[in-house]
Amino acid sequence: MRDLIPNHRPALVLAPMQDVTDLPFMRLMARYGGPDIFVTEYFRVTADSGLDANTLRSITENDTGRPVIAQMIGHDIAALCRTARELEKHSVSGIDLNLGCPAPIVCRKDAGGGLLRQPERVDEILRALRDAIQGRFTVKCRVGFADKAEFPRLLEVFQKHDIQALTIHGRTVRDAYKTPVHPECVALAVQAMACPVIANGNVVDVASGLAYLRHTNAAGLMLGRGAIRHPWLFSQLRAHWEGGAVTVPTGRDMLSYIQALYDATAAFHPRFDVRPHVQKMKRYMVFITTGIAEGQLEHRIRRVTSEEEFFSACRDHLDHDEPLAARPPEDSHVFCGFAELR
Repeated sequence: MRDLIPNHRPALVLAPMQDVTDLPFMRLMARYGGPDIFVTEYFRVTADSGLDANTLRSITENDTGRPVIAQMIGHDIAALCRTARELEKHSVSGIDLNLGCPAPIVCRKDAGGGLLRQPERVDEILRALRDAIQGRFTVKCRVGFADKAEFPRLLEVFQKHDIQALTIHGRTVRDAYKTPVHPECVALAVQAMACPVIANGNVVDVASGLAYLRHTNAAGLMLGRGAIRHPWLFSQLRAHWEGGAVTVPTGRDMLSYIQALYDATAAFHPRFDVRPHVQKMKRYMVFITTGIAEGQLEHRIRRVTSEEEFFSACRDHLDHDEPLAARPPEDSHVFCGFAELR
C-alpha cells in the first residue's frame, strides 16, 4: 500500500459508499481531480453469492488511471476467501474488508460494523483472508461498536495480521454519522500499526482535513460525503500541499456539477427511467444542498418529482457567480462533529 501513497504528501482516497461510488461516479470524481485511490462499493458476500456485475464494472471498465481496491462485506469465512480469490483475477490493486458499515440490517447479520462486537471472529477472518489473498489486503473499520473504549482490543487484533493499510472512520457503529469523530483513536492506531493508517470521517473542507491529519499523523485521508458535496475537495487539498491557489467554486460551478452527475449516472443505466433517476439524484442532493440558500434548495428538492422541476429548483438557487460556502452549517443534520478538529 505504501507504493500507492504519494511520497510528498498524504494520500487521498474516495470512500466506498453504497449506491454512490459506482463507475460513473468514479469517472466524474476523476474529472474534478479525484482521489489517488478508489475503493469500490462493497461486494456482498454470502455462501452462495457471486460478484455483482455493476460493482465489478467499476474495476473492469475503470478508465480513470487510478488504482482501484475491491471491498467485501460478510462474515462467512469460506465465502470471503472464495470471493477474494475471484476478485484477484481482475485488475484490482488490493482487497479490502468492510468492518465499519453501520447500517442496522448489515449489523444484524454480523457483517460490517456488526463484526466489531466479536474481536475473536474478526481475528479468524483476518487470518483466513491473509492466507487467501495474494496481493494487498486492507481493512476499513470504526473505533468500536458501542464505545471507543473497545478500540484498543480491536487494535490488538489488527496488529496480529499483515495488512497493508488500515482505514479508520473515527466514530463507533452506534455513533453512525451523528457525533464528533474521535481523532485520538486514529492517532493510537498510527502509533501502533506497522502499516499506513488512513483517517476517515467528517472531512468536509480543507481546514477539517488538515486538522484531522494534524491530530492523528495519519498517512492520508479518505473522503466520503464531503466529496459528494464538494468534488473540488481533492484538488483543493492537493493545491494546499503543493503551494497552489485553492479555487473556490461558485453557484454555477455547482450547477454544472449537478448536471454532470445527472448525465453520468443516467448514461450508466441502459433502461433509463426519468422518475427513479430523479429520486436517485435526490439522495445525492441531501449532501449537496446542505448550507445552500438557507435550506430553501433542500426544501424544494425534497418535493420535486420530475426532471424539469429538479433542474428548475437548482437553477433558481445556483445560477450565480457567488462563491459557495466551503463548510456546511455546524448544526447540519448531514454533517456534524468537526468543531474539536479546528
